[in-house]
Amino acid sequence: MNICLINSKILRQLWSEVEQTQTSTLVGLSDPDLVKQLVGQLDSKQALSSEEMNSVNAYLFSRTQLIRDLAFARSA
Repeated sequence: MNICLINSKILRQLWSEVEQTQTSTLVGLSDPDLVKQLVGQLDSKQALSSEEMNSVNAYLFSRTQLIRDLAFARSA
C-alpha cells in the first residue's frame, strides 16, 4: 500500500476545488479525466512539486467515488 504524503494546506485547497467544481463536471468525467481536471485546477493556484503531484494524483484516484457521492448529494 502506497502512503500519500500531502500537507494539510494542499488537502484543504484540493477539497475546496472539489466544492467549487460544477456537479456536472464531477459526475460526468471519467476517473482519469476527473483527476486531471482537479489536479490542473489545484496546480494553477498553487505550484506543486512532482512528488506532491504524484501524491495528489494517487489520493484523488482513491477518492473518485467519494467525490462523486458528494457531488450527487450536493445536487439532491
